[in-house]
Amino acid sequence: MNEVLRQEKKYLVMVADGKRICHRLASVMISDSHNGAFGYRVRSLYFDTLGDKDFEDKVDGLELRRKIRLRCYSPDDDFAMLEMKQKEGPYQKKRSLRVERSDAIRLTKGDYSPLLRYAEPFAKECYGLMNWQCYRPKAVVEYKRRAFIAKENRIRITLDSEIIATEACYDIFSHQLLQYPVLDPYNAVLEVKYNGFLLSYIKALISEADRSEFSVSKYCLARSEGLHYQA
Repeated sequence: MNEVLRQEKKYLVMVADGKRICHRLASVMISDSHNGAFGYRVRSLYFDTLGDKDFEDKVDGLELRRKIRLRCYSPDDDFAMLEMKQKEGPYQKKRSLRVERSDAIRLTKGDYSPLLRYAEPFAKECYGLMNWQCYRPKAVVEYKRRAFIAKENRIRITLDSEIIATEACYDIFSHQLLQYPVLDPYNAVLEVKYNGFLLSYIKALISEADRSEFSVSKYCLARSEGLHYQA
């Protein structure tokens, strides 16, 4: 089980501005090893209660809230990451557990019993919570990501674009998901994560984003867009 605690800020930027920022960051930060020439894909299945408590807590802006997701990076992956993010004032705590593909498939079907096979207490916590509060798969969100890292203050900056989603199928390993766009294709989400404080030279490089801090999560964007289509 891996755990990180850090501050997190999000900004809505034009894709063109995001590309310029990434070009600047690449000259002073470490490029994520998965970036390649054009970034990498991220696909996440989000779980929520029957009454959509996590979605509503985010919309209402509650200071203490959580979200639970199952993440992979390719439909051909032989594993997935079960993650829980908890908002605690200005900080975000993220815990994650690597689960085998066969177990992840059962999780996508609402069967959480495979978590009992893992020795980590986090697995047992997720099993208890997701059964007790009746968590169910709710939406798959996918996007293209470019990421940059600075060792100081564990800084990580990501640019997410081409954000698409579906609420009709929860198989994150499917090669044929039918997904809809949840954000204008000319926009992207820049996320800045760090411990303590953001170094001044990095803050200067992302100054173009400072005018448009963005509080809506990609999960909420997906659910809101899905509700719009249903209306």
